[in-house]
Amino acid sequence: MIPSTHAPFIRRRHSPCCTYYGSSVLAGQVNSLAVLAYATHSARKELLESTAGGRLFRPLSVMKTYTAKPGEIEREWLLVDADGQTLGRLATRIADTLRGKGKPVYTPHVDTGDFVVVVNAEKIAVTGSKLDTKMYYRHSGYPGGLRQRTLREQLERRPTEVLRKAVKGMLPKNKLAAAQLSKLKIYAGTEHPHAAQSPKEMDLS
Repeated sequence: MIPSTHAPFIRRRHSPCCTYYGSSVLAGQVNSLAVLAYATHSARKELLESTAGGRLFRPLSVMKTYTAKPGEIEREWLLVDADGQTLGRLATRIADTLRGKGKPVYTPHVDTGDFVVVVNAEKIAVTGSKLDTKMYYRHSGYPGGLRQRTLREQLERRPTEVLRKAVKGMLPKNKLAAAQLSKLKIYAGTEHPHAAQSPKEMDLS
């Protein structure tokens, strides 16, 4: 209930029932938002410091959506062993990590992702008969210059490009994807030159 001492300061427009900001308020029980909006300037301070209906009037707090800034991003280095991992499932986890979708500061138009180092890319696994049925195409740019390879041949000749192409297809089709893909380091064997960054094992469970 509104104290009687504040009644002269409240501009009532409708009685006995009034509607302020979409809230239906019965006579004598005015929403705190409506009271602050329709109270005179001289009465606002008194209203904020008083109690009405057992609740203290407080100014409305405005919650702003956080937007990450490029200079505020803290990036980690993660290590992934691709030995025995399924190509598509692993590419999905890597793409999300490169974009930073697992972070509370994730912002779609800002690169908030981490660095990912992948080893044993030549030992990645696929299901079914994809080793012989999945094809990779490229074109030389000249008439009749279409070339194709099976997944088995591509793993033998350029194993790092198999995973890179799978991850690239799961990133946004814009300029931001190029920056995100540059944080992916893929190596066919077990060795990598990023020991100085002390990469941590990436949880794939």
